[in-house]
Amino acid sequence: MPLQNPFLEVDRQIVGDIYTATEMMDNLAVLCDEFGSRFGGTEGERRAADFLRDKLKEYGLHAVWREPVPYTGWVRGEAQLEILQPIRKRIPCISLPQSPPAEVESLLVDMGDGAPADFDRRAGEIKGNVVMASSVIYPKGVKRWVHRSEKYGRSVLAGASAFIFVNHYPGYGPATGSIGFEGKPGLIPGISIGYEDGAFLRRLLRRAGEVKIRLTTTDRIEEMSSWNILGELSAGRDLAPVVMLGCHYDGHDISQGAQDPASGVVALLEAARVLAKYAPSLACTLRFALWGIEEIGLLGSTTYVRAHPSEMRHLRFYLNMDSAGATLSKDINLNEWPELEPLLVRWRDEMALDFEIGQSVHAHSDHYPFFMEGVPTGGIEAVRQTRSGRGYGHTPFDTLDKVTLTGLREAASLAARLALRIAAAESWPATRRDRKVVNAILDSPEHREEMAYRSRLTAFYRRHAKTVAPH
Repeated sequence: MPLQNPFLEVDRQIVGDIYTATEMMDNLAVLCDEFGSRFGGTEGERRAADFLRDKLKEYGLHAVWREPVPYTGWVRGEAQLEILQPIRKRIPCISLPQSPPAEVESLLVDMGDGAPADFDRRAGEIKGNVVMASSVIYPKGVKRWVHRSEKYGRSVLAGASAFIFVNHYPGYGPATGSIGFEGKPGLIPGISIGYEDGAFLRRLLRRAGEVKIRLTTTDRIEEMSSWNILGELSAGRDLAPVVMLGCHYDGHDISQGAQDPASGVVALLEAARVLAKYAPSLACTLRFALWGIEEIGLLGSTTYVRAHPSEMRHLRFYLNMDSAGATLSKDINLNEWPELEPLLVRWRDEMALDFEIGQSVHAHSDHYPFFMEGVPTGGIEAVRQTRSGRGYGHTPFDTLDKVTLTGLREAASLAARLALRIAAAESWPATRRDRKVVNAILDSPEHREEMAYRSRLTAFYRRHAKTVAPH
């Protein structure tokens, strides 16, 4: 016998409105075509923050506000990569965000796809030289996501003088992405090159045995300020539980950032619009957050969590929507909260949907600061369909034409209907974890290697990071 849907009428209103409106694509065009990358420190970022604040007000949220995010920012300069031996040749490249200005002349070490164990095994080769590693996120023999920043960080720990990131997708050019650590600039310069140039360097290295290069970066480190934009539909009473939806709005400076993150931004806005319009009175407050400065270190969400420690105990759930409108499949990944899975299975049947439910956590999106505080977290992600990297993400080709209205509608309707049910649930099986429980999860076999690396890098930064004066 099929489950009865107690929210059938509201579901029909929400889904019907979303699937007969073009509001999301209109908003996406403004964010991408008018404001561009919205990278931290740009005029487009400032205009986007104003636009998002005004949209939340227009949609009728009970309260809308912004909170400042001071941080150490980065301004792109020219980068050069020159082969000095055995031939003379210049390779097109770009700096990676948070790269310091530097000039390095050294030998090239090819680390392939950057499997973690290889950095310790080949530390003698790496020391003093330039590491090159691809953007493949699942190196051969490794079952977890190995992030670009980890490949860079392991290069730093092994004594590398510089880092070259090679896009593994042919034809997409260099891929960007931050190499800073916990809001601090990188300690060695980092650049990115395209697949074809990486393949050329590898062929040259195999033939010649040694390749000497000169790498130059001229980027600037500056103190800046960004903004988190927040709005809520209040439960009308103090200390009510809070259900939070969040997505960062900053992209990378070489791209429109249409898929990552703007598809998630407009899906979140749409969820806010229809919930403000159709949701009944709820016992929980619904809060919507547009985070600044995710791309260079989750700085907006981290600043929020640190600024509001007392709020964490009232958060019933945080749903992350980074890139949600462009994921290959619209699934729900719970960040190691198995006690919530039966509830989601029931709601999935109730909503007549077929999303997959995953259980995993990583440190590279805005759920993570909340997860570390013990808050129940999850996100709209692809659980059924995965790929070897970001695709168009973090390249100049992440443009509005890659996003479909159907994908946006699927993400927005799933987020709105799920948020409604989380907020309306009379009993909630997940409670906030203390730090010991969080640490125990991260000490499990699937996380232990990465957490040990992060501890080593934290200690290394404490010993070696200098205060970087603004230029």
